[in-house]
Amino acid sequence: MQISVFITKRLLAMAVLGASALLWSSTTGARAQLGPMAASGKDQPFAIEYYYKTKWGHAEEFLALFKKNHYPVLKKEIELGRMLKVSMTVPRYHTTEDGRWDYRVTIVFKNAAIANDNFDNSALIKQLFPDQETYKKEEQRRFEILDAHWDLPIKDADLDAR
Repeated sequence: MQISVFITKRLLAMAVLGASALLWSSTTGARAQLGPMAASGKDQPFAIEYYYKTKWGHAEEFLALFKKNHYPVLKKEIELGRMLKVSMTVPRYHTTEDGRWDYRVTIVFKNAAIANDNFDNSALIKQLFPDQETYKKEEQRRFEILDAHWDLPIKDADLDAR
C-alpha cells in the first residue's frame, strides 16, 4: 500500500513538473517568436474587425447610415492619431445564413492601449452632428436593422516564421 501511494505521488509530481515545463516553454517560445516589442505592444498597431449582418433587404440602408453618421467619427479619430486606417469590405458571393455577414469594417488603431481606452467620442459627435435628435434616431435605426454584430481583434500570422 505504501508503494502505491509513493508511486501515485511521484507520478503526480512528474505530471505537474511536465505540465509546468510545457507551459513555460510554449510561452517563452511564443514571446521569442513575436520579437522584443511583443512584450509591451505599446508601439504596435492593433487591428479589430467589426462584422455587421443586416436584416434581409436592409444592407444598403445600413451602409448609407454608416457612411453618414459613423464614418465621419472614425475619420476624425484618424485625424487625432488614435487610428491609423479604417477600411470596409463586402463579400463577393453569399454564404450560408449562419455564416453570413454583409460588411466587415477593419480599424487599425495606433496600439492596443488606445484600442481599449474607452475613449469618449461624444464631443466629436456633437461637433460633427449639431442636430443630435436626428443623429440619435439614425444611429438607432442603423442598429435596428442589424441581425448580428461582432468584433474580432486580429493579428498577422507570420507564415515564414519557424
